[in-house]
Amino acid sequence: MAAASEKKIILGVDPGTNILGYSIVSADKNTIKIIINGVIQLKKTDDHFTRLSIIFEKLSTYIKEYQPVVMAIEAPFFGKNVQSMLKLGRAQGAAIVAAASNGLEVIEYSPRRIKQSITGKGNASKEQVAKMLQSMLQLESMPKYFDETDALAVAVCHVNASKRPAVAGKQYKGWSDFIQANPGKIK
Repeated sequence: MAAASEKKIILGVDPGTNILGYSIVSADKNTIKIIINGVIQLKKTDDHFTRLSIIFEKLSTYIKEYQPVVMAIEAPFFGKNVQSMLKLGRAQGAAIVAAASNGLEVIEYSPRRIKQSITGKGNASKEQVAKMLQSMLQLESMPKYFDETDALAVAVCHVNASKRPAVAGKQYKGWSDFIQANPGKIK
């Protein structure tokens, strides 16, 4: 991880096969600034494999242009529709390959962890997440699609996770978790 005073560019992705949300932010110790935030519209493309190609190409273009060092992506959650889950996993895979082929570290976060990082509640609604991001980042207006705010939430979640204490590659949930796991380090 970059030193605390260095700016780090992060790509956040909310994978989807109809609409994919993306957000690129610049973060340092105290601030998060949105560089670009948007969606890739895929509804007009009937062929699923063409959609995957579009995801790969567009994200690769953004990666080359804005030079993020890490991609944070929302993990697919298990739903009732197996076909939807398969398609969503493929969309996530296309995004991951775009990041990996451009040398980015890829980190996956569960929807629950993302919501908890932004609102403090793992079961928060999309509206609650969007409103909290609007407040935190002082956004003048709300994006048209929740896919945009979801992608922004993934990026902000990564920034928040990066601020937590880590020892030998292990992430802790906070100082109390660190202290409980390392009682001998308390004086």
